Amino acid sequence: MSALFILLGASLSIAIGFLVAFIWSVKSGQYDDEYTPSVRMLFDDTKPIINNVQSKLTEKNTGKKSN
Repeated sequence: MSALFILLGASLSIAIGFLVAFIWSVKSGQYDDEYTPSVRMLFDDTKPIINNVQSKLTEKNTGKKSN
């Protein structure tokens, strides 16, 4: 029975340690993304998949290339 209390105490102390480390890393800015917002505008010019499929079907059926 004493081993159960030792293991319970150890697991709680490890869990609290991980919680403290996580809170510390969030507050210190570890998970702030400073790179992606600055380059997001470079990748916004893609056409939606549905429009690409529709334009390919139109090209196939009419023989004309759409803009």
